[in-house]
Amino acid sequence: MAKITKSLTDTEIRAAVAGSKPISLFDGKGLMLLIQPNGSKLWRYRYKHPAKGTRVMLGIGRYPEMTLAEARKKRDQGNTLLATVDNKTGVGIDPQTHWKEQKFKAKHDHINTFEQVAKAWHEIKSSEVSEGHAIDVWRSIERDLLPSIGNSPINALNARDLIRAMDGIKARGALETIRRLCQRINEIMEYAANIGLITSNPATGINKAFKRPQENNFPSIKPFELPLFLQTLSRTNIAISTRCVIEFQLHTMTRPNEAAGARWDEIDFTSQMWTIPAERMKRNKAHSIPLTEQSLAILAVMKPHSGHREHIFVGSKNPRKPTHVQTANAAIKRMGYKNKLVAHGLRSLASTTLNEQGFDPDIIESALAHVDKNEVRRVYNRAEYLERRRTMMCWWSNRIDEAATDKVTVAGNAKTLSVVGE
Repeated sequence: MAKITKSLTDTEIRAAVAGSKPISLFDGKGLMLLIQPNGSKLWRYRYKHPAKGTRVMLGIGRYPEMTLAEARKKRDQGNTLLATVDNKTGVGIDPQTHWKEQKFKAKHDHINTFEQVAKAWHEIKSSEVSEGHAIDVWRSIERDLLPSIGNSPINALNARDLIRAMDGIKARGALETIRRLCQRINEIMEYAANIGLITSNPATGINKAFKRPQENNFPSIKPFELPLFLQTLSRTNIAISTRCVIEFQLHTMTRPNEAAGARWDEIDFTSQMWTIPAERMKRNKAHSIPLTEQSLAILAVMKPHSGHREHIFVGSKNPRKPTHVQTANAAIKRMGYKNKLVAHGLRSLASTTLNEQGFDPDIIESALAHVDKNEVRRVYNRAEYLERRRTMMCWWSNRIDEAATDKVTVAGNAKTLSVVGE
């Protein structure tokens, strides 16, 4: 007849006194309390290993930190595991191995939360983009994603979790923000998959759960409208630095922040080249621009005003700092071009004009500092396109001069000019 073990009580456990040798109190079903000579009371769980058949004595906690009820719950969990057949081994699950795996997983999940993985991804991303853009990327993640999923283990997130994280943004109709966040989430999850934290990217296709944002290109004018714009600019009462930065950006086809932040030490007058360092570029890639006679003439105008300063186009209030990136936009708006043209739209104007004139699209894209997806072509562009770009830039500056004197307009339409060197 099987021996029946009487269950322990809290009163019995509290009253138990240590002896000169360890004392064992049995609760049944594999649970026992070991009382050491020093008075410590330790829970032990005994079971038969499901695969090896050997006896296992496993420490599961200390009394009273682990109560009798908690110890029984742990024992029952172990017995349930032993009775559960593992599909891989065909025998019961070993509690000790299972609990070790759970502990490792909990520690792993605590370390590899979405926030921690996003930070690791962002550190790499920051080396590929400009400092300002990197700051904007992290701010959007911090503001729009971390409050809802920042503490979630990366391997516990699924597509539904990621979509729900953007419900608030969806509710306010910020579809462009959602588009950017979907792209960033995808990159973070792809990074997690590449370093082995997850087996697959759950963010693939989550952008399909939202409406596509409408195209919102920077407002720009048509090529035939350039003469009127230049004539209006010449008549507008604005600071010399503001007028020059607008014209310089137009001639060099640069972004507003690149032109506004131009420094004298970036200009090589000998080679007639402006090299914008990587940290000031959108994609963290240095960009060299051939300077035409017209561009150099603008620098000559600025020399007496800021030649002794660090920046070429200095702020009106603080000449030790560059002109504000929005200064050009404010001036263009006052000229009557509100919702018609912004400083960034001058790049579109140049691109449209040059494409209409039949210049090589690759040369145009290179001049605009758009990264070619093909690495081989990207290297080729830097090595071979520079002189062809110089020819194109000279044509563009000459076109601007023609427009300034209204020699390229006939009844409101652009007259076609011959393309130099093409």
